[in-house]
Amino acid sequence: MTMTPASPVTVSVARRTDPARTQEMVAWMRAGTALAEAFPGFLGAGWVRSAPGSGEWHMLYRFADDETLRRWEESPQRHWWLASAQGVVEHTQVERRTGVEGWFSRRGQVIEPVNAEPTAPPPSPPRWKQAVTIWLAFFPLSLTATLLTGQFIPDVPVPARVLIMTLTLTPLMTYVVLPRITHALGWWLHGRSPGHSTR
Repeated sequence: MTMTPASPVTVSVARRTDPARTQEMVAWMRAGTALAEAFPGFLGAGWVRSAPGSGEWHMLYRFADDETLRRWEESPQRHWWLASAQGVVEHTQVERRTGVEGWFSRRGQVIEPVNAEPTAPPPSPPRWKQAVTIWLAFFPLSLTATLLTGQFIPDVPVPARVLIMTLTLTPLMTYVVLPRITHALGWWLHGRSPGHSTR
């Protein structure tokens, strides 16, 4: 029997608080990150605000697999940490994604109400469609980066140029290009007619 390798799980949590309590919010999130760091399988965390002066916050944390994530989410440390923000922080939604395939989940269908039992995400599109979509995003970016680095830093050794390109293109692909192209091609990825809404 073949074992399916475990996939890292990223959890995004939207939270709301009074903008006047920004310093408390940052201190509270740092405390949560410090607690999570002590757990095996923890891969990182971070947070952003929706806009300057906004009370909307989005926190991300990532664990090596479902099991290590479950240990953190069911831990007394996390329960204490969440309880410490009662009356200060409102938790609005939770979204889970696993690996690159998580980008191919239909929008609005991997979001769980807070405190709900986790539900399995809908099936991902066929791998060949995922590969085509990633290539459509990656090819123009890679070509552009290759031409620009060749023109502006031609004397830099190839390994250093590749390092610069990958450090630039990876976040660009992950946070800008791939989400947009999967949304634009959602009808094709999920076998629907063009213009059909997946929301």
